[in-house]
Amino acid sequence: MSNGLELHLNPKIDPEYYAEIYDRDQLVQIPNIFSDEVAEAIEHLLRKSMSWRLVFPEPDPAAPGGDRVVQLTNEDIARMGRDAMSANIREVMTRAADNYGYLYNAYPMIEAYTNNWDSGHPIHTLTEFLNSSEFLDFGRRVIGAESITKADAQATLYARGHFLTRHVDTGFENERQCAYTFGFTQNWQTDWGGLLMMIDDNFDVTRAFLPRFNTLSLFDGRAMHAVSPVSPFAGDARFQITGWLRNDPPNNP
Repeated sequence: MSNGLELHLNPKIDPEYYAEIYDRDQLVQIPNIFSDEVAEAIEHLLRKSMSWRLVFPEPDPAAPGGDRVVQLTNEDIARMGRDAMSANIREVMTRAADNYGYLYNAYPMIEAYTNNWDSGHPIHTLTEFLNSSEFLDFGRRVIGAESITKADAQATLYARGHFLTRHVDTGFENERQCAYTFGFTQNWQTDWGGLLMMIDDNFDVTRAFLPRFNTLSLFDGRAMHAVSPVSPFAGDARFQITGWLRNDPPNNP
């Protein structure tokens, strides 16, 4: 994938058809969102050229919500050493047992773009596309929210043992109007975990979805949801682009 590759949604997709489903269910999955060529190029990009960071929450009374997001590069992990890293992971797992936390690899696309990380990297072309009028207009039409002004974005890699416990996404000022995920792993198997799960007030899983390849999922992130742990025998990693469609001012980071 090069910066010269043109990114466009599949022109055969009818947003009004999917808008009816979203209006009814507050969740919709849209297959074949890109051409095969583009989807495979993005998959290759995520597999081969990303500077991943291991992310997890750490208590910090000074941070909004009482937690800060730890982002560790491979160099950070090597510098910390095995014992320190093991202690961090034990703490993450202890908190997860109380149904709070997450552990996965990520690349914060908006932060990288605004701070000029990895200048010239093709991931920035995708970041620009997600905040283009083409994608934002499509999102507005499907979810029925003309107030959408921007999209958050992060690339994610869930390997064996990675997870995201149940939670809701509203943002600090209720700016997150809709969550989205693009799947970029082919032939994912149900038993491998990594499923997007919708959860009701009784903590039952009402629906669960494979991270299907070249599929855009849009759902109301203000409903409880989680990503099930990737199993220890998973035969691949789960690659996705995720974020929120937001209604805060366009120039507000």
